[in-house]
Amino acid sequence: MRIHPLAVDALTALVPATVACLLGAEAATQGWPPLDASAWTLVALINLPLVVRGRAPVGVFLVIHLAWIVYVALGHWPVVNSPAALVAFYTVAATRPHRTTAVCAVLMGGVWVCAGLISDSDAMAAVVGQAVGYPLVLWRFGYHARRSAELAVRLRAEQAERARREVAEERVRIARELHDVVAHHMAVINVQAGLARFVFDTDAGTARGALGAIGDASAEALAELRRMLGLLRSDSTPDTEAGAQGGAAEPTPGLDRLEEMVDRVRAGGVPVDLRVRGEPAPLSSGVQLCVYRVVQEALTNVLKHAPGARATVELRYAGGQLTVSVADDGRAAGKDEGKSEGKGEGKGVDSDKMREHVGHGLIGMRERAKLYGGTIVVGPRSEGGFGVRLTLPTSVHAARRGDTVAE
Repeated sequence: MRIHPLAVDALTALVPATVACLLGAEAATQGWPPLDASAWTLVALINLPLVVRGRAPVGVFLVIHLAWIVYVALGHWPVVNSPAALVAFYTVAATRPHRTTAVCAVLMGGVWVCAGLISDSDAMAAVVGQAVGYPLVLWRFGYHARRSAELAVRLRAEQAERARREVAEERVRIARELHDVVAHHMAVINVQAGLARFVFDTDAGTARGALGAIGDASAEALAELRRMLGLLRSDSTPDTEAGAQGGAAEPTPGLDRLEEMVDRVRAGGVPVDLRVRGEPAPLSSGVQLCVYRVVQEALTNVLKHAPGARATVELRYAGGQLTVSVADDGRAAGKDEGKSEGKGEGKGVDSDKMREHVGHGLIGMRERAKLYGGTIVVGPRSEGGFGVRLTLPTSVHAARRGDTVAE
């Protein structure tokens, strides 16, 4: 529970006020005149302003010292109100710049010496020493308090900025997720819609199958969108969002759904071979999602930029690493006859499409690989076509490395 600053100042003011009352009651025993009504009024006038010292440090300091010099001029014991003067000066030193603090230090020291002279003190050397020493010590403590407060404010500002930046980065990540998901499903839907339109009058069975694939892809895309949009809502979580819809939250895609995704790509007209080499190792859900999204992006690019090409997806477990390769032969449907027209024609995607092939999805691939300590190589293959190779450590405690991307 945080206490209001005004309450803190009020509690702080009680300390010098209590000390002043105790010292004032003993003034007569110290050889000074007992405090009368006017003296007690001045004591109150000197100590009460400390309640608002945080709001007007310099003003409170001036009021206290003006009332204090009047109190001393009336012949009363100066020590009674010295605690309030010390607290007022410390507040100035802790909240105001050096120039203001220096002026107040000189003023306090002058009032202190004047009090010694007016009271005809026999220990003026000690009075002068106090007039110099107390302000210097309090100035030092106040300076450190001010620096600590400034650093605390700066730290809070940096933490708030970092929190805003993390939120922005998270939303960028979610936007990339949306790009991966929607681009993949829209590519499948686009191809299937074209197929259905082409064979609608001649092959009702194929058209019906294409429409079914469109329905499945659109339903999954909608489920993914709902899951992602649930994450974007600041006042809900995926669980509460799912509860509001009366269903369970959509599971995060993993390696168990690779075959399903490959089947959709096959239905879109791209023959895909899926191979798993080595002994599969247990992987975290994050690493599985990384693999899923990279394969999804790579196959989506094949579907969009090299329709009819044959693609191969290979997962290889060896040496504490998982290597994921996605490669296509670059042959587009209906272009095989162009092979004899020139070297390399019909055997790969042209250079512009290669750039598109790398395009926007490369950023997401690279960031995913970097997040899990992996490397990724993307670019055209020497034997034709295009390839993506992702390497990830299978160990949960593997050290994070910088990502490597080649084109």
